[in-house]
Amino acid sequence: MNLDLDGDAHEFGRQARRAFAAAGGDALVVQAQSAPQHREALVGPALAGLGAWELDPRGDAADLEAAAALCRSAGYFALPYPLAERLAAPADLEVDGLIVVGGARPAGAVVGLESRWAAVTLAGERYAVTGLGDTQPGLIAEVELARLDGDGAGDVALGLVLPCWTLLGMLDRAVELTVAHVGLRQQFGRPLSAFQGVQFQLTDAEVERAGLDILATHALWSIATDQPGAVDDALALRMAALEAADVAFRVCHQLHGAVGFCDETTLSWLSRYSQPLRRLPLGLSGTRDHLTRRAGRRGLAGLFT
Repeated sequence: MNLDLDGDAHEFGRQARRAFAAAGGDALVVQAQSAPQHREALVGPALAGLGAWELDPRGDAADLEAAAALCRSAGYFALPYPLAERLAAPADLEVDGLIVVGGARPAGAVVGLESRWAAVTLAGERYAVTGLGDTQPGLIAEVELARLDGDGAGDVALGLVLPCWTLLGMLDRAVELTVAHVGLRQQFGRPLSAFQGVQFQLTDAEVERAGLDILATHALWSIATDQPGAVDDALALRMAALEAADVAFRVCHQLHGAVGFCDETTLSWLSRYSQPLRRLPLGLSGTRDHLTRRAGRRGLAGLFT
C-alpha cells in the first residue's frame, strides 16, 4: 500500500489549483453566495478546461487519484460547486452527480444548479432527486426523493470519500493561512508564532491535518482495490475528517481572533463552506454511531484499527 498519490495526480492537483486561482480564486465563493444561480457559469468552464468530466474514478485507479487531487484543490479555495458529488456519479444512471443522504430530512449543497442528481443512503438504497425543498445556509437544499431499483452499496464508499478530500483541501488552506497570520501579527514586540502556546496549538492542528491526509489516501486505496471493508473505511475516514476539522478550525479561529469571523477574511469563508461537508449526510455523532453499528464486534482493518 502506497500512502501517497502518484506524481501525475499531484501535478494534476497543482494545475487545478492554478486554474481555480485564475478563474477567480477566493472571490468565486463570495460571488456564488450572492448569486447561486451563476455557480455553473463561475466554475464550470475551469472544470471543463481541466478535463474533470473526462475522469473515470469508478473504473480507473489513476483517475480516482486524480479526482481526489482535484477535490483537494477545490477545497483549497472553498470552490462553490459540488465537485466531489459530480465526480461520484454512478455510471449506470443517467444523472450528473450523486449525493449521499441520511437522517429524516435529506439534503445536499445543490442550490442554483440544473444538474440531474441521484441519491444513496448509507444503507445503499438508491433514489432519484425529483425536486428541491427548503434552502439552508451554505447553498444547501432539502431534496425530494423517488426510490430507484438496484443496490447502491457500491456508491456509498466513493460518495463519502471524495468529499473528505475536499474538506482536506480546506484544512490545508486554513492551517496555511493561520501560520502566515501568526508570523505577521506582533504581541509584546514579538510575532505570535514565537510564543510556545501558539506553537502547541498549531502543532495540534497540523497533526490532525497530516493524519487525515494519510487516512484519506488509505480509504482511496481501499476503493481502488475493491476491499470488502471499503465502506467501513470510508465511514472511518469521514469520522476522522470531522474530528480533524473540529480541531483545526477551532485552532485557526482562536489564533486569528475576531478577524477570523469577518467576511473580509478567507478563513471565514472556508469555515462557513466547510459546514455542508461536516453536516451532511450525518454529523460526527451520527457518523460514529452508524460506523459502530456497522462494524460491530468485527472492527476495522488496516490503518483504522
